[in-house]
Amino acid sequence: MLSEQSAATVRATLPAVGAAIGEITERFYAGLFAAHPELLRDLFNRGNQAAGTQRQALAGSIAAFATHLVEHPDRRPDAMLARIAHKHASLGVTPEQYTVVHEHLFAAIADVLGEAVTPEVAAAWDEVYWLMANALVAIEKRLYEESGSRGWREWEVVERVTETADVASFRLRPVDGGPVRDFRAGQYVSVRVELPDGARQIRQYSLSGTPGGTLRQFSVKRVRGAAGGATPDGEVSNHLHAHVREGDVLALSEPYGDLILDDATDTPLLLASAGIGVTPMVAMLARLAETGHRAPVTVVHGDRSPADHALRADHEAYAAKLPDAVVHLWYEQDAPAGAHSGLVDLTAVPVASGTRAYLCGPLPFMRAVRAQLIEKGVAPAGIHYEVFGPDLWLASQG
Repeated sequence: MLSEQSAATVRATLPAVGAAIGEITERFYAGLFAAHPELLRDLFNRGNQAAGTQRQALAGSIAAFATHLVEHPDRRPDAMLARIAHKHASLGVTPEQYTVVHEHLFAAIADVLGEAVTPEVAAAWDEVYWLMANALVAIEKRLYEESGSRGWREWEVVERVTETADVASFRLRPVDGGPVRDFRAGQYVSVRVELPDGARQIRQYSLSGTPGGTLRQFSVKRVRGAAGGATPDGEVSNHLHAHVREGDVLALSEPYGDLILDDATDTPLLLASAGIGVTPMVAMLARLAETGHRAPVTVVHGDRSPADHALRADHEAYAAKLPDAVVHLWYEQDAPAGAHSGLVDLTAVPVASGTRAYLCGPLPFMRAVRAQLIEKGVAPAGIHYEVFGPDLWLASQG
């Protein structure tokens, strides 16, 4: 782990670096994309770059990793690293790209901090960077070996299903007719599309179909930008909704993601989702129904209205196949009989002892649910989550 000399230097300079990390990452990305425009065009999410969320996620992960090294020198934050590595593997990140990132990140650090970056300070933070980078490279290498592929595979759309006004599901089969690797319920694939300007943008979508079989299914919510153009419409989601139909071909990665269902049949589970966060939960419920899960399962979902609840029929049907499952639904509008009005509130929801919880949805929703579960006695280590987009919660949970 971090050497004693470097640990002392990092500990002393962490407040200054932390205070400037936002400016450092902004200059880093500007320099990186000026030197390598193909990375913005074909690898990085242009929408997240425009919104600034990717900069926030990078800043948070660097600061969290450095803080962990100096506070816990005897152990590595493997949970945080695994989450990043799965995302990188789904994008096809290579070890050589870490050298490119190092060059521009340290140029940005020197530019922002100036004379404060002495040779000793540079060497200490260089050690931090390569500890993190080499750990990620090692995890990504293992993930590539397990998947049997680092590249992209062409898949033909065999069915498109309109789930709601803003959500569509796509079912695909491999163009080459070869075998389909199984996935773990809760995982996602990267989908690459070519946009009108020639950019090949990549997004991750949870697999919403049943594990096993010869098809892949993912469901896409159309991302609508904020009023006034402050946040742009989602490039890829709108392209998929507007242009992709049966017979079209998409490039997909192998399945990745560390939000995976525990196969133990005697563990009480709570699956909580909101909005399009329902997609991995439906796959989990399908898997539980298939394996005959016997322990209690509490299904929680919140949405704007029943009409906005994507995959609602599957969500309820798979839960109904389980011998000990209870479904709790909240809708902000038009709540039918048996559902709750308003936002998700677990105050009156019984939670079995030893429950393992899986959360997916907007960050405010997951923070609120996590806090309520902890109040009910669920161990923090037993609460797992998935964030769609840059993980702005990762640093605080690392």
